[in-house]
Amino acid sequence: MSRLAVIGGGSWGTALAAVLSPRFEQVRLWVFEADLAARIAATRENDVFLPGVSLPPNILPTPDLPQALEGAGIVLSVMPSHHVRALAGKMAHLIAPDTPIVSATKGIENHTLLRVSEILAQVLGNPSRIAILSGPTFAREVAQGKPAAVVISSANDSLAANIQSAFRGPTLRLYTNSDTIGVELGASFKNVIAIAAGVCDGLALGSNASAALITRGLAEITRLAVAMGGKPLTLMGLAGLGDLLLTCTGQLSRNRTLGQKLAAGESLAAILGAMRMVAEGVQTTAAALDLGRKFGVDLPIITQVGDILDGRKSPVEALRELMDRSLKGE
Repeated sequence: MSRLAVIGGGSWGTALAAVLSPRFEQVRLWVFEADLAARIAATRENDVFLPGVSLPPNILPTPDLPQALEGAGIVLSVMPSHHVRALAGKMAHLIAPDTPIVSATKGIENHTLLRVSEILAQVLGNPSRIAILSGPTFAREVAQGKPAAVVISSANDSLAANIQSAFRGPTLRLYTNSDTIGVELGASFKNVIAIAAGVCDGLALGSNASAALITRGLAEITRLAVAMGGKPLTLMGLAGLGDLLLTCTGQLSRNRTLGQKLAAGESLAAILGAMRMVAEGVQTTAAALDLGRKFGVDLPIITQVGDILDGRKSPVEALRELMDRSLKGE
C-alpha cells in the first residue's frame, strides 16, 4: 500500500496527510477548492485551514477526485459529516470494492440518524472494509509532530490490525477497538457537550461547574451509546472520555469556542458566519436529541444545548433549568 488518498483538505485532513506521509510513498490530498489546492502545491502550506505548517514533498494536493483516488491502497475519508453521502456517491465508481476505507469524520447524519461508517457502507458497499479513526486530537498538534493516541475501530479485526500497522509512527500511537458504535457515538456527541462546556467558561462559572458538566455529559453520552448497542468501556477510553476532555477544555476546540461566544451574547448565525471550519456539534445536537427520543434516553444537558442553539433559552436560563431538575441518584 504505497499510496494513500486523503479525501478532505481541511485542518484534520491536512494534518493526517502530514503525519502519515512518512508511511507512504505518496499521499494524494483531495482539496475541494481548486485555488487552495494550487497554493498548497506551490507553497507546501494549507494557508486557510492549517497555516504555518510545512507539508512534506510527497503530499500531492489535487481538486481532481479521480486523480486523488487512482491507485490508492487506503482511502482516508476526512470530510464534514453533512458532505459524506454525496461525496461517497462520487467515489463509488472510482475505488475497487475491496479498497480499505478509514473514516476520520465525526458526526451523525440528520434525518437518517446514521453514523458515518453506516453511510459509507450504504453507499460504497462491503462494510467489512470500513474502519473508523477517532480519539483526542487537535489537528495542529498532530501536524506539528506532537504525540497523540487514537483508536482504529472496525468490526473486521484483521482490517483494524492492518490499519494500525500501516498508520503507526513515532508520534502517533493507535489502539484497535471492535466497538464501532461506541467509538463513533463518543466521537460525535462529545462535540455537543463541548458547546455546553464553552458556555460554562463564557459565563465564568468556575472549575467546579466545568468538572460537573463534563462528568455528567459523559454519563449522557454513555447512556445513549449503550442503548444503541455500544459498550460502556469504550466510552471510558480514548474515543470517549479522552476526546471529551480534550474538546471540552482545549483552547483549539471549535465547539468550545462556539459555546463561549454564545455565552457572550453573540448569535449563532453570526458565530457560524465568521467560522471557516465546521463546528460539528451544532448539527449533531439535533441528531442526538432525535436518537434520545428514539431510544428513550433522557439527555438533559444536550436538551439545554439544543434550546440555546435554537434560541429558545439564554445560556443563563438553560443553566438554571439544569440546576433545578428533580434530585436523583448518580
